[in-house]
Order: sequence, then structure tokens, then C-alpha cells
Amino acid sequence: MSGTTSFRRTVSRSAVVALAGAACLAATTGSAGAIINGSKPTESYPFMATIPTTAPLMGLTDGTCGAALIDPQWVVTAAHCLDMEIGSIPAGTVRIGSDERTSGGTVRKIAQAFLHPGYAQNAPNKNDLALVRLDRPVGVQPIKIAKQAGKPGTPTRIMGFGITEFSTNPAEWKMSGKLRQLDTRRGAVSECGTGYAGDTRLCTVSQKPKAMACNGDSGGPQIQRGRGGRWELIGVTSGPGAKSPSCEQGPGLYTNVPAYADWISKTMNATR
Repeated sequence: MSGTTSFRRTVSRSAVVALAGAACLAATTGSAGAIINGSKPTESYPFMATIPTTAPLMGLTDGTCGAALIDPQWVVTAAHCLDMEIGSIPAGTVRIGSDERTSGGTVRKIAQAFLHPGYAQNAPNKNDLALVRLDRPVGVQPIKIAKQAGKPGTPTRIMGFGITEFSTNPAEWKMSGKLRQLDTRRGAVSECGTGYAGDTRLCTVSQKPKAMACNGDSGGPQIQRGRGGRWELIGVTSGPGAKSPSCEQGPGLYTNVPAYADWISKTMNATR
């Protein structure tokens, strides 16, 4: 891609990744990312962000990853969205606060990106979390990270701009032009496949039949109601929560963001 550079991995994998453009997953078959059978937003989500991506070798020319604004100059996303080994390339920008995938909101350049040091692409992904520092702050209200995810059964919500019809061929993926949401709930560990959910990975179950995140929404937020009814961030889309022939069969798997609060705080403070 013209004007972009590739990610430079470091031995620790947690060190800063300098970029004008970077590698990002929007195209691994079976990775959760879009909202299949989701609905139109029922309210505004100013913290919602997107990272445009492509995967030329897989035939994907118009992909995306989701993210959430947690500070005026920082978004959190899935580490696999910034993994050059997967083969996708982001445009080097982040769009914040729009319910349109390719217009509106505030656009910022990616200044730095940090992958969690323990990240590993697998089934399921491990420590699938990354931070992106924007080149300039935005005048948008960030979402607060919850102190902890609610207990199994807690109502949650997921959102994204990914595909709305499943296909195993990335060349056939058509990302949603508008934001979609889906009401979900925290699932018990036993509701996901053996070895999928745990302390750092949240099992997520749809409240609607045959509906779940799919390709294109990786990195997008899972939220719950906190004190005063305000939305709080508890997860980012990581992948399927069990072996399944298609995304909408569910369940979904989300990286437990509150479990990484210390790493997030230390990483952000190191650049201030």
C-alpha cells in the first residue's frame, strides 16, 4: 500500500510498534468480527472506533477491525488486528465516534501500537489485546473500563461494522456500511468450548438466535451497564468461543479487558 510501512516486531512483542501503516487482521477465517443478525444502533456510541484494513493476498480489499476509545489519545483493540503475520495491512488511521464505517466521526493517524507481550495467535487466541496511540487527542468522551466483568448471565452488548452474511472466502466479505449492535450476555465458561473461556477470555452468548460477531468486527467492544447505567467496557472481540461451522452459531470469545488493567495503565503512562 502506498505510503505505508510494515510492523516491526520486537523480541518482547510488547515494545512499541512504529508505523504509518501496520499489519492487521480482518481476514482470518473463523475469527469473530462482524455482527450477524445484529440490529441498528439504539443509541450513540461515541467511543466506538474502526481501523480500516485490507488483505490483498486473501482477496479482501475493504476490511475493518473494531476498537474502543479509552482515553482521548488511546484506543484498545485485539492484538491479532495488528499482527503482520496474518497478512493484512491497515491504512494507518482510526475513525472514532461514527455510526458510518467510512465517513463521519473524527479520524486520527496511528502514532504507535503496543501488542500485549503474551499475545499468541491460536485457537483460541491468547492475550489478544493491543493498544493504539493516536497522533493527536480527540474531543470525544472515552468509555471507562469496568473494574471487572459481570457474572455469567449479566446483560452485555457488542457492536461492529463487519460482515452480515457468513462466507469462508474473504474475497466475498462485504463489511456493513453502518454500525450494528447485538444484545448478548456473559456466558459461563461451560457454555464455550473446552479450553476457550477463562479468567482472561469471556464466553459471550447472543440473546437472539443465530446471531453473533463475525469477520470484520475483531477488536470491537463488549460493554455492560455500570454505576448510573453508564456503559463500561469489559471485552474486545477475539474469536469464536467454540468450534463452529459459522459465526452466527456462536458462542463468541472476548478478551477480558479489566483483567489487563495494570498492563494498559503502565503502557499508556510510559508514553506520557
